[in-house]
Amino acid sequence: MNDSPIVRPITKSEIDFLDKMLYNAIFVPPGNDRLPDNIIEHPEISKYIEDFGREGDICFVAQLNGDLVGAIWTRHFNESNKAYGFVDSDTPELSMAVYEQFRNKGIGTKLLNTMIKSLTDKGYRQVSLSVDIINYAYDLYKKIGFKDYKLIGESMTMILTLK
Repeated sequence: MNDSPIVRPITKSEIDFLDKMLYNAIFVPPGNDRLPDNIIEHPEISKYIEDFGREGDICFVAQLNGDLVGAIWTRHFNESNKAYGFVDSDTPELSMAVYEQFRNKGIGTKLLNTMIKSLTDKGYRQVSLSVDIINYAYDLYKKIGFKDYKLIGESMTMILTLK
């Protein structure tokens, strides 16, 4: 059994996996009930993966012992179709999830580093995201170098300037 995940680009046949990852990316505070599965069908959430594979979409998956356990993806939004972490139409917004039982094993960090390198290689200046300020991932993003940009309710929009 290999405990080191493989991070690689998603294949077309795996796009449906993003449904599971989008659901797992939704933060539920400790002690609260999980949201219904169909929450990802709501337009403000489904926009993160709807018709994935369009120009500018980038996705990597983490595979461990043959199973997909996490994903990270970016997508562009614009003024007329903003998402939670929208900064501007030139800044891709990042989403990420790792199945709960595989968290705190470095998989999220490996996914983030892979995406950051890809975005840098493609010439992007920055990437944004939105994270609940009590989500454990908030500290991970800060450790990677994301900076607070704008607090909206309980969610922080963060930006990472790329080199």
